[in-house]
Amino acid sequence: MDHKKVANEIVSAVGKDNFAAAAHCATRLRLVIKDESKLDQDALDNNDDVKGTFKTNGQYQIIIGPGDVNNVYDELINIANVTPVSTEELKNVTQEGKKKNPIMAFIKLLSDIFVPIIPALVAGGLLMALNNFLTSPDLFGPKALVDSFPVIKGFSAMIQVMSAAPFIFMPILVGISAAKRFGANQYLGAALAMIMVSPDLIANQSWDIFGLAVSQNNYYYQVIPVLAAVYILSLIEKYLHKRLPSAVDFTFTPLISLMVTGFLTFVFVGPVMRLLSDGVTNGIVFIYQTLGFVGTGIFGLLYSPIVLTGLHQSFPAIETQLVTAFTQNHSGYGDFIFVVASMANVAQGAATFGVFALTKNKKMKGLSSSATVSALLGITEPALFGVNLKYKFPFFCALIGSGVAAALAGLMHVIAVSLGSAGFLGFLSINAKSIPAYLLCEVI
Repeated sequence: MDHKKVANEIVSAVGKDNFAAAAHCATRLRLVIKDESKLDQDALDNNDDVKGTFKTNGQYQIIIGPGDVNNVYDELINIANVTPVSTEELKNVTQEGKKKNPIMAFIKLLSDIFVPIIPALVAGGLLMALNNFLTSPDLFGPKALVDSFPVIKGFSAMIQVMSAAPFIFMPILVGISAAKRFGANQYLGAALAMIMVSPDLIANQSWDIFGLAVSQNNYYYQVIPVLAAVYILSLIEKYLHKRLPSAVDFTFTPLISLMVTGFLTFVFVGPVMRLLSDGVTNGIVFIYQTLGFVGTGIFGLLYSPIVLTGLHQSFPAIETQLVTAFTQNHSGYGDFIFVVASMANVAQGAATFGVFALTKNKKMKGLSSSATVSALLGITEPALFGVNLKYKFPFFCALIGSGVAAALAGLMHVIAVSLGSAGFLGFLSINAKSIPAYLLCEVI
């Protein structure tokens, strides 16, 4: 793709002076347009490099595709002389004067915190999946590969350390990202999270602080406790920045913020939030175990519509809890959300391939071929917005296929034991014994 050429064509179709603001996500240009009547929609529809357009929440979005969208965006802001903004800042432009929905605001908050750390979790998850291949019996024979080939035991042990680290020390990743989102110093957020996972914390022991017994809880693998702690840290830090003289602000604001938040975390915030975290995880697992394949079937039917709303961006916060719970307990837990997402993504990709096989339109043939590959690898926006929703019938066919496959996956208790690419390659993240069942569901 000639990124500069595509950017010029988009600017020409929109109008050079018609941009109020511009941002981008993983696959789409997100624009706020001054006058939509000036848009040349036909030019965009007939552009072979534009995979679709749609309007939502006051934004005009143009689907370019993963990888290319970043470069097209860089060229576009230079050509149109638009100041680059983040997706959050763009949302503020589109919602100026509107009352915010608190539920959507909370989901957006989780998305802003977890999306930046997903690459680290995916890398750890895929390493965990590789270690599962090496250590699981009955996968390539009665013995695990490490038992059949002792020479790879050292390599397997190294992979185990690499795969576990992002999840054990996940509070540090969350602390950095949450501090940035809450407007606190990111290094203070990291320091607070490090305190919460310090190896000096001893389980079942406590400190005697002025007659108060404070448990030395360790928050390995935890998400909700560190989110709450960093939020409190941000409030204290901002309060002190406003009130302390500049001469002492630099020294005493970090000291007081970290010490007070750390004390509150170990005394009250951490234990309460850990109970809440365990309650959320146990509640989700209870629903999964109670509704069984019916629940996963309904979820599979609804997953793609959920993607259309953007609500799926909040799922990694839940999935990390399910994965780490399985890592710690190895019973009754596992990431079934990943399995359902994979079924939905593959189903949309299959429907898009159906359009590719049937259409006579050259542009749609090219668009549907690339969108098929993208969806099978876990990114469905080009397939959803560029192809399936345009024809409607393929979209609903995909929902049915996804629902049936997800129900069967629930019936056979297929779960993921790590995060990864929610598509065809998702088998790398599946519990080793369930991989054949997972692949069968993908075929369905």
